[in-house]
Amino acid sequence: MFFLPLIFFPMHICIFCSANNQIDADFFRLTEELGQWMGRQGHTLVFGGVNMGLMECVAKAAREAGALTVGVIPTIIEKNGRKSDYVDVEMLCDNLADRKTLMLDKSDVSIALPGGVGTLDEIFSVVASASIGYHQKPVILYNMKGFWNPLLTVLDEMNRQGMIRTTLRRHLHVVSNLEELEKLLSQI
Repeated sequence: MFFLPLIFFPMHICIFCSANNQIDADFFRLTEELGQWMGRQGHTLVFGGVNMGLMECVAKAAREAGALTVGVIPTIIEKNGRKSDYVDVEMLCDNLADRKTLMLDKSDVSIALPGGVGTLDEIFSVVASASIGYHQKPVILYNMKGFWNPLLTVLDEMNRQGMIRTTLRRHLHVVSNLEELEKLLSQI
């Protein structure tokens, strides 16, 4: 019997996440693990280019493990000296709206790690544009330590009340660990 070898396709993975340093240390550990995995697998990291929080953590880990890193950096971030030292390819933009557009254009999939208002804005911009047909790129909520559970509860309630389409789950996926993430990415 003849078997074809498993073919691996490196991806451009956009990471949305916190730029805050004062968060749970487990989030940093899990983010570092993700960045290392990305580098080992030959994936390219597309991120916000900031030198703080989980953004800096994933960039450092990915780059040290061999990944190419693409930082999409609003000029105000660069002007304020908050650009990551782990950016291989720098893409400057005027504002956050441009940043989201460029990050989406340069990636195959987006993964949302724990984050704040900016992360929520990024998640919903990508999901909303997918839901009306601008693209077919999924967003994956990496549900570290159940971080996204409250958001998922709100979305389920909005769905129950008919405020969002049931097709949301075609564009928004949830994983709880790196193994689940690997499996999901292999199916995309």
